[in-house]
Amino acid sequence: MTAALASMTGFARTEGNVDGIVWAWEFRSVNGRGLDLRFRLPSGWDMLEPALREAAGKVLKRGNVTANLNTTRDIEKKLAPDPAALEQVLALALELHARIPGSHPPQAEALLALPGVLRAAAEVQEERTEAATAVVRAGYEAGLAALVEARQGEGERLRGTLGGLLNEIATLRRKAAKEAADQPAAHRARVMENLQALLRESPSLPEERIAQEVALLAARSDVREELDRLASHIEAARALLTEAIAVGRRFDFLVQEFMREANTLCSKSSSRALTATGLKLKAAIEQLREQVQNIE
Repeated sequence: MTAALASMTGFARTEGNVDGIVWAWEFRSVNGRGLDLRFRLPSGWDMLEPALREAAGKVLKRGNVTANLNTTRDIEKKLAPDPAALEQVLALALELHARIPGSHPPQAEALLALPGVLRAAAEVQEERTEAATAVVRAGYEAGLAALVEARQGEGERLRGTLGGLLNEIATLRRKAAKEAADQPAAHRARVMENLQALLRESPSLPEERIAQEVALLAARSDVREELDRLASHIEAARALLTEAIAVGRRFDFLVQEFMREANTLCSKSSSRALTATGLKLKAAIEQLREQVQNIE
């Protein structure tokens, strides 16, 4: 069974609530040379980062990954009296009641309605924080798993694109091989023609030296080695697609070798047809390189 190819691009989100705390994790992942993890955590949750970083490192190998945690507390329905403010308004109300004959004694609901007497409840108790931490941590694990799944889904779509480009490169390589088949002999004949003309003007040139130069020039026009290496690179790339797991760096290096052979092919070409095919090869390889940048 072929392993799942993973992209470095993905998005995931998990959310929930516990003990009046509404939380949401958001994960975003893009291309990166290595694994760069960035966490944005609310105040008080920072102590989780080392454990979260360790968990991510176990399932992700490359990519710039950002994990954001947003939390809000349902404090509107949880109010408590401010003791100092309540004491102050109560003292004032009792003093006024004593100074105004026949006045009604201060009512609790009236005092509580005064500005500043009621305020938001204090921070959640420690045991509640521990319970919330466990739930939020579980939400992180679920979100991380969803991110891995999203990256693998994108990777499988990428596999089809890469396979198509490799097929295109293989077709162009075969075409180049046909166009280059007669190139050494044609090049040798053309060089011999030029040298014979030169010999008629300068008959003192040693024939052995002339033969050596002709052979060297003919070898420089032979692109069979480049085409053979290119075929080998194509097979190696297909093997990496099958292996799939954490192959991005090796694939990137291999594509550099693809381009090296294509450049040499173009530099050795002595025909318009072969040069045109070589340029198409370079364009297809460049497209392959761009797509390979997404592989984990």
